[in-house]
Amino acid sequence: MEIKFEKEYLRELYEVGKVTDKKYRFQPQTIVKYQKTIGILKFVSRVEDLFKYNSLRYEALHGDKDGLESVRVNDQYRIEFKTTRVVSETVVTICNILELSNHYK
Repeated sequence: MEIKFEKEYLRELYEVGKVTDKKYRFQPQTIVKYQKTIGILKFVSRVEDLFKYNSLRYEALHGDKDGLESVRVNDQYRIEFKTTRVVSETVVTICNILELSNHYK
């Protein structure tokens, strides 16, 4: 999938492993898992392929987050994203990473 980051701190966290904005601080092991999870999202060609990775616990969200999907980084954090399909000669799924959120807040 093609990955686009909606917020700069999410791109920075993936590419650099840390962020300049002190508001978004995460434990080193959370950052490593986040980077690994984004790597899996980039690797798969279709959203349906995420079901093969049981640890990600892929799900479509409901309620006030209807239209979003998520995968787990760990037991505490999940990545929320939106996918769109662009139809041409090949199908490209654009995964727009919206948030690295604390699931239990």
